[in-house]
Amino acid sequence: MKKTNIPFFLSLSLFILLLVGFAPQVLAERVYLDITASDVRKVVVAIPDFQDQKTGAPDGTTGRMMADLLGRALEFHGFVRVVDPKSYGTTSDVNWTDYGVDYVVRGQFNRTGRELVVEGRLQDIAENRMLAGRRYKGAAVQQDDMVLRLADALVKEFTGEPGISRTSIAYVSDETGAKEVFLGDVMNRGRRQITRHKHLCVSPRFTPDGNFLAYTTYHRANQDLYITDLRQSKVTRSLSRRKGMNLAPAFSPDGKTMVMTLSKDGSPDLYLLTREGKIIKRLTSRMGINVSPSFSPDGKTMVFVSDRSGQPQLYLMNMSSGKVQRLTFEGKENSEPSWSPKGDQIAYTGRVGGRYHIFTIDPKGGRPTQVTSEWGDFESPTWSPDGKQLVFARRRNGHSEICRIFSNGKGMQVLFSLKGNQSYPRWSSRPK
Repeated sequence: MKKTNIPFFLSLSLFILLLVGFAPQVLAERVYLDITASDVRKVVVAIPDFQDQKTGAPDGTTGRMMADLLGRALEFHGFVRVVDPKSYGTTSDVNWTDYGVDYVVRGQFNRTGRELVVEGRLQDIAENRMLAGRRYKGAAVQQDDMVLRLADALVKEFTGEPGISRTSIAYVSDETGAKEVFLGDVMNRGRRQITRHKHLCVSPRFTPDGNFLAYTTYHRANQDLYITDLRQSKVTRSLSRRKGMNLAPAFSPDGKTMVMTLSKDGSPDLYLLTREGKIIKRLTSRMGINVSPSFSPDGKTMVFVSDRSGQPQLYLMNMSSGKVQRLTFEGKENSEPSWSPKGDQIAYTGRVGGRYHIFTIDPKGGRPTQVTSEWGDFESPTWSPDGKQLVFARRRNGHSEICRIFSNGKGMQVLFSLKGNQSYPRWSSRPK
């Protein structure tokens, strides 16, 4: 990949201006879409080519690329269907009701030297009025990022919550001959290799701000924990190189502490550490194998896996009192929990009928819900920042790839089509 002077997480020089907003009385009446409802109809959106402000006409290359990326980003969220622009000639002078269109995105751009301005406004066809508008200004090389910012702003207009078009997935791939950590955005555009240890790397974990990525590697003949600054590509440092396991940290929501599995004293137990890797206290003590911690969004509770009952099951720990209670009782093997950003569900891997599938369960307990049902093994679930989608690894016929599905079990698809095998996915938070 060609290198530029623009960092992976774009500079703060990119700024956002709200052009047109809702009037207070409109805001009060706004009813947002529940895109997880089983009977929701997809919103039909048309996105003509973005117009060049200098010529006042659609641009056949840049404008089409912007419209295409915006359309893919909106459709990624699952509740939007973008009308094929070929059906209306990509222009904006159309009777949109003939195409069953609910909304039209009116986009335009202005390029001056290395500077670019991208604007987009949302038109409600049924009510024949313009709704929200956004204007983004930055370096020309930030074109895609500005378009995706627009997509996330439009998702917020529909649902009340910003979109996730600019988020990324960290995962492990063996395409180089060794299992290394890679990072790619959900639109399958930018992609880069994070580790180059030429040894087994597993369990990437983002810090809450998304700026750092921790992972476990065996390149020193021990299961050591490292962390790298994703805003550049040079600074990587060790967090824990204690003898034995140094595995898969869960960062607290405030990012100041982390919980991880250490086996320095023999048994694999959970420890609370500072962000720098200094042990604060031991959380479990010789009660079987204790692994895979995940914090609740408020940081008050942690879910983890333990075989203290004889088989791997999910347990909850109160972080203040240390009190532990069992969460899962169905299934003989439950592991890899991931707490939803909404706090209302915990996703995990469960073994059923000789296969691994993704389940969700209410943190208060009760019957779990099986999310995946197709043939194969489904492992390592991780939530989208909006709590509406799950990404996981699917294994079939000895091949592993990254897939996504909505929490209601619909819309499963392969997220990336890549060389080799991919595993251990982890979804980032929304970038600033």
